[in-house]
Amino acid sequence: MSTPTSTSSTTLTRTLKLPSLVLFGLAYLTPLIVLGIFGVIAEATGGASPSAYLVALIAMLFTAHSYGRMAITYPVAGSAYTYVRKSIDSRAGFLVGWAILLDYLFLPMVIWLIGGAYLSAQFPGVPFALWIVGFILITTALNVLGIKVADKANYLLMAFQLLVIVFFVALSIGHVVGNSGAGALVSPEPFMNPDSGFGAITAGAAIAAYSFLGFDAVTTLTEETVEPRKNMPRAIMLIALIGGGIFVVVSYFTQLVHPGGVFEDSASAASEIAVQIGGQLFGAVFLAGLVVAQFASGLAAQASASRLLYAMGRDSVLPKAVFGRLNPRFHTPVLNLIITGTVGLIAIFLDVATSTSFINFGAFTAFTLVNLSVVFHFVRQRRAGNMLNPLSYVVIPAVGAIVCAYLLSRLDSNAITLGLYWLAVGVIVLAVITRGFRKAPPEMKATEEVAA
Repeated sequence: MSTPTSTSSTTLTRTLKLPSLVLFGLAYLTPLIVLGIFGVIAEATGGASPSAYLVALIAMLFTAHSYGRMAITYPVAGSAYTYVRKSIDSRAGFLVGWAILLDYLFLPMVIWLIGGAYLSAQFPGVPFALWIVGFILITTALNVLGIKVADKANYLLMAFQLLVIVFFVALSIGHVVGNSGAGALVSPEPFMNPDSGFGAITAGAAIAAYSFLGFDAVTTLTEETVEPRKNMPRAIMLIALIGGGIFVVVSYFTQLVHPGGVFEDSASAASEIAVQIGGQLFGAVFLAGLVVAQFASGLAAQASASRLLYAMGRDSVLPKAVFGRLNPRFHTPVLNLIITGTVGLIAIFLDVATSTSFINFGAFTAFTLVNLSVVFHFVRQRRAGNMLNPLSYVVIPAVGAIVCAYLLSRLDSNAITLGLYWLAVGVIVLAVITRGFRKAPPEMKATEEVAA
């Protein structure tokens, strides 16, 4: 298969090698988020958060394998939308893109909600809604002005997050050893205990998958990658493995410090644990690190959401007059930024567990169909006389699809209801733009580049 060429005189330069790709993917994951939602997952699993991350990691590894197969097949700046559209059907691809749009619209809201929950716990006298509105106003204003977070700043932010995580784990180990001895560092209870069970762990895994969102974002750099057919699948798998390893290790030691899943406020539990293991000073450092990470993530997430809406409007997938416009002064999609900011206000009425489930509905829908797209690709190639490895193109992606579909069913019931309503609206939009499903929907061109 030949690599598509640009229609303009400017082309992307292939300069990124495997280490740079992995670093980008890890920065996108925001590793500190494992502590941001620790209390929610520990509560859902009955104190078995590491098991939830293990189950989520297994699901992500199957899906990462499928993303790698598709990156080899379509070595362009792709995503679930691109893979499903080309391997299964353009209409199915549209609905996957529609499901992903749910992620983009709600992701800034969840980020602001987590940051607001920790600030509200630290400063209970300040109304929770004020923190949410503050996050939205500042982030929206910066995005309207066109402020971008440079790559170097992202890497410095990731280094700071990793430093906070290292200190958190080290202090947790010191706390456990000081109170119960070195032998207490090895315990099965964080993985399974009388208060947890398979159902609770898988429900927690459905929430824990939120921490992995973005491991596939590295595929947007395919056209800037050296030897993408070799390096891209490796990068995707390494990002999922390293990120999952961090999540399991951190949640294990945190769970040792605080066994069980009962907290005064599960949404801000890690902040209480930080004070417990490191005193008020480390508690303040942890809170600052978490809030800064959430603010930077929210800035990028809102910018990405507004650009995705703009790309869909520009390509007439959504009404062009509303979504496909840039402000003549700032050259940014101001109306789309206002829309995403308005959606963020819903955070005032939600909790962290429900809101992360909203995000994961779109993610699990996309992951399931990416796995299936690999199987469809295998069938099409076989009909064309090309034999591919059945293990890589049938067995592994089929298992991945089953696991992701099961975790999808374990999401919060409100999230499933909202997700199904969202897909129903997508079907109506698809029927309109395809004139009753009689023609292919418009293609979302360069969506990934615009969003990135």
